[in-house]
Amino acid sequence: MVNALCKEGKLEKFLGIVDRMHGKRCSVPLLIVNTCLVYEMIVENRSEDGLVILKKLLQKNMILDTIAYSLVVFAKVKMGDLDAARLIYEEMLKRGFEENAFVCSLFVGAYSEERRIDEAIELLEEMERLGLKPLDETFNQLVKGCSLNGRLEDSLVFCKQMIGMGLLPSLSAINEMFGKLCENGKTKHADELLTILLDKGFAPDENTYSHLISYGNDDDMEGLTKLLFEMEYRAISPNVLGFNSLIISLSKCGRLKEAEKYLEIMKARSLVPSPNVYERLIVGHLQKGSKTRAHQLHTEMVGSNQTPMQDKWD
Repeated sequence: MVNALCKEGKLEKFLGIVDRMHGKRCSVPLLIVNTCLVYEMIVENRSEDGLVILKKLLQKNMILDTIAYSLVVFAKVKMGDLDAARLIYEEMLKRGFEENAFVCSLFVGAYSEERRIDEAIELLEEMERLGLKPLDETFNQLVKGCSLNGRLEDSLVFCKQMIGMGLLPSLSAINEMFGKLCENGKTKHADELLTILLDKGFAPDENTYSHLISYGNDDDMEGLTKLLFEMEYRAISPNVLGFNSLIISLSKCGRLKEAEKYLEIMKARSLVPSPNVYERLIVGHLQKGSKTRAHQLHTEMVGSNQTPMQDKWD
């Protein structure tokens, strides 16, 4: 119960439970309970409060020294004091404590966030030499860090490596990587990887699909149909960028009825279509000889304070 409350961010309620345990003269909360509390406080950027509790636990000999050191390192990393975190870690090793995957992963994540990718990769390799199994978050940070630094091949390698270890990348890591892959003309790589991830139980969101739709090949009817089917199956709707790209792609493929269906969905959700959306629909209807519908869209476009290009009517 305590663990669940911490994960839900209900620390105040957790503290109330601990107080009631003491008030009823119950046994002192277990080590794992206190550790959970300190950890979640640090996660929620309440490192100072967490360190106060940690100090009391150490004074009462209620927490293992290795765990205490690891939590202090975690707190310093969260507070942005990477130099202090490193000094504490080195002190931990001098005192004879062994390295652990949690602390190493903290530094991998910190280096990745600071775009010190080479140092992050070196630390990952050191972990492997020490026989420490990287955590899923270790790889997630590397995938995101490499993507942000334009090292897309490395990002793909780490993603596939973690999948090979039975780990699933986080949604935020995948969306970051897919965005960069698609921006750099590697939409096919992203699409192939998504297929693998879906087979492993990965749950994409509207941003995942919007990246693929936005940078996909407009003439790829089969690929677009596949993405639409997957989105409908998962009850996922595109974001604004995805809607715009989807409508334009459908229009270019001559699927005006479907394109206008998504246009209506956009308007029903108070999302504003881009001028290119209207332009593409108008061109599509003119090419099919549907001048009445083209004029209706033109009127709607002008009514939304968007200026159509005159040459569309030439």
